[in-house]
Amino acid sequence: MKVVLLKDVPKVGHRRDVKDVSDGYAMNFLIPQGLAETATEKVIKRVEVELAKEAVQSKIKQDLLLKSFGDLKGILITMERIANKEGHLFAAIHPSEIVTAIKEQTRLDVDPGYLQAEPVKAVGEHEIEVKIGDRAVKFTLVVKGLDEVHKPASKEKVTKAKPKAKKV
Repeated sequence: MKVVLLKDVPKVGHRRDVKDVSDGYAMNFLIPQGLAETATEKVIKRVEVELAKEAVQSKIKQDLLLKSFGDLKGILITMERIANKEGHLFAAIHPSEIVTAIKEQTRLDVDPGYLQAEPVKAVGEHEIEVKIGDRAVKFTLVVKGLDEVHKPASKEKVTKAKPKAKKV
């Protein structure tokens, strides 16, 4: 039986894929769970229209990003994280965190998928590449280390347990 997947299904396919699965699997699991629907001509056309709309929106977003692409070239993005004495961070900085810092400091909205970087794990300057299509721009990420002493105080209070009174 041919079905159109409404959500990603492990070992079957991704959203909007048209797949040929066994009748029992479709009727007893996929369709009742809302993971798929029967692939009629009408449903297939609707999926094709949705894919076309999504492609157009993606193209528009990419074009807007390419226009502001030049603003990203050569800038310095600064982040502060807790590090040990050797300069190693206690928690790596992932592309999604870098994108948030870019948005806060430059007002540019960059998708984390465009960053060509591994998670940053050390204090210092790091070259980060943003690649859209065949164009690429590099900027510098400056990571400053904070000591354990200078880390932001947590709002939680730590209280010591009072010793229980002994009965005599």
